[in-house]
Amino acid sequence: MTDWDTAFDNMGHVAGSAELPAIWAERAQAYRSTTAGIETDIPYGGHPREKFDLVLPEGPPKGLVVFVHGGYWMRLDKSYWTHLSEGARAKGWAVCLPSYTLAPEVHISHMTKQIATAIEAAAARVAGPVRIAGHSAGGHLVSRMICDDTPLSQGTIDRMEMCLSISGLHDLRPLLNTTMNETLCLNMEEATRESAVLHRCVDGVRFHAWTGGGERPEFIRQAQLLDMMWSGLGVASTCTIDGDHHHFSVIEGLTSEDAAITQALILEEK
Repeated sequence: MTDWDTAFDNMGHVAGSAELPAIWAERAQAYRSTTAGIETDIPYGGHPREKFDLVLPEGPPKGLVVFVHGGYWMRLDKSYWTHLSEGARAKGWAVCLPSYTLAPEVHISHMTKQIATAIEAAAARVAGPVRIAGHSAGGHLVSRMICDDTPLSQGTIDRMEMCLSISGLHDLRPLLNTTMNETLCLNMEEATRESAVLHRCVDGVRFHAWTGGGERPEFIRQAQLLDMMWSGLGVASTCTIDGDHHHFSVIEGLTSEDAAITQALILEEK
């Protein structure tokens, strides 16, 4: 039988991972203090965590990128990741980084609705095409934005060009077998509804599953699984296994406009 706790234990399989949140926070704070054009804590709802930061390029934005953070729906917030905006910002895109309410205060399905509301609010401020990316739990949340039951408005979907799910979780049913579900409080009904692999993708949006070759095998499986499901249904879908990157190093390329992961996000063609 699969040990599902071990299958999802990223921090337990990356040396020095306990120190990483402090490193991320320091880098993000340094970026905010040295980069012009950052608006922080823009509300998109009434909850204290329903806020986003907006990183603006030097000229008129080419469009909007939204980056949704991870943390297994239980940890972290937007303030740890501001520096990951740089690659897209340098190429002329505005970047929105939302926080959302965490478990056990709310269920994952509520977070899905919050991210949709954040995207709508940011899209109302920035004209042009919309591209979305997320890491880990954030990869799950952005993939849910382009499912057939998306909470996004049709107007925003019409502007949506692509979704980049980085080390995302697309089938939540195995989480029912983990100790973390004591906090997530998933049941089979919600896990099924919130699994992108059990939905069709909306028309006209490109999907890219991106994961590191040094990830836990379950994350590689989940990336390949959604790519196979959606490509088989006619979606313009791609899956990239990025070298030997582990779960936390795989997102570092977003800080550079020349990195392959950034290029995948800001490709010019729809």
